Amino acid sequence: MSVPTEHLLALAAILFAIGVAGFFTRRNLIVVLMSIELMLNAANLTLVAGSRLHSSTGAVQVDGPILVIFIIAVAAVEAAVGLALVIALYRQKQTVSLDAFARLED
Repeated sequence: MSVPTEHLLALAAILFAIGVAGFFTRRNLIVVLMSIELMLNAANLTLVAGSRLHSSTGAVQVDGPILVIFIIAVAAVEAAVGLALVIALYRQKQTVSLDAFARLED
């Protein structure tokens, strides 16, 4: 039993919309970083669904999964750098609220 590509694309759109909503509405830096990760995962799902859709001819298409591996690597680096920044900023301001980081002079 196979999941239709349209369902995968609809799920990716929902995940991306949740990520965008979290990015624009939340004021917590950790939640903003998680929203970015959610948007990257939605892009991964779209790439895999598109690769699966275009491989219906029987030939093996590996373009989508290869791009997914690169996106996962970039997401891992982004998470490591983002969490390092969160720790550094928390040590300075004692909060992870984005409102406190409007001015980084102090």
